Amino acid sequence: MSNKITIVGAGNVGATTAQWLAMREIGDLVLVDVPQTEGMPAGKALDLIQAGAVVGYTTRITGTTSYDDTADSDVVVITAGVARKPGMSREDLVGINQQIITDVVTKVKATSPNAVLIIVTNPLDTMAYLARKVSGFPRERVVGQSGVLDSARMRTFIGIELNVSVEHICAFVLGGHGDEMIPVPRYSTVGGIPITELMPADRIAAIVERTRKGGGEIVDLLKTGSAYYAPGAAVAHMVETILKDEKRILPCSAYLQGEYGLNDIYFGVPVKLGRGGAEQIIEVELTRAEQGALEESADLIRSTMAALR
Repeated sequence: MSNKITIVGAGNVGATTAQWLAMREIGDLVLVDVPQTEGMPAGKALDLIQAGAVVGYTTRITGTTSYDDTADSDVVVITAGVARKPGMSREDLVGINQQIITDVVTKVKATSPNAVLIIVTNPLDTMAYLARKVSGFPRERVVGQSGVLDSARMRTFIGIELNVSVEHICAFVLGGHGDEMIPVPRYSTVGGIPITELMPADRIAAIVERTRKGGGEIVDLLKTGSAYYAPGAAVAHMVETILKDEKRILPCSAYLQGEYGLNDIYFGVPVKLGRGGAEQIIEVELTRAEQGALEESADLIRSTMAALR
């Protein structure tokens, strides 16, 4: 039986995720959006199918506004939600997206009770926490996509700085998605060599700062909207890792129950990702400074969680 992947939200991130996944041919795709969008998800699905005739993939793709078409999905990616607009408070953003995530997860739980959920909606760690509470799923089956994207950005900046292929770069990122992110240079390597041995401290600091501001940099350049090519690729990578049961160690937002000294919070950490979802949380030794940064990041996430109604 073919794998089934549902993507909730057919906007830029959702549709681009569908494109990356269609090219991988690892399962049937369902692109679902709200009824108010009428034929939009069906139109994007048809466009993607026709692209397959050019590129050479044969992935079956359905666009719909009904969750009935998503039944028995193996993985459900949730990108639905609104972006923060000028003048919108954090509480406003959390309140709006809380309603959306609650509605989506309730419907997904009814139609795909055994699915692994990948949360992309911002504020990501808070929405992942909410999704787990609403679904009642085991913590392994609700993960947030942030670290795969953040580490990709850091790898890119390291590659530019050293003029080396990103294929040989491993970047290590902990914490929340955004300013509370914690890139860890001493665990970030090029060909197995820590970047702390390959570049001066000021260049490393610049890369760390640019990584933290990576999403905002793209927003500033686009003027309207935000990134979607790299976020979509990051989600597709996670989906493939899960469905192929690859057991890759990837940075994801996972629910912590004592790991890293944190409890009852979704937080970016390295996990073993496989068919069961976040099958194992990997703990690494941190310096006192790194642990302090981790706790500050957790405090920032908790301040956003406090806006949940």
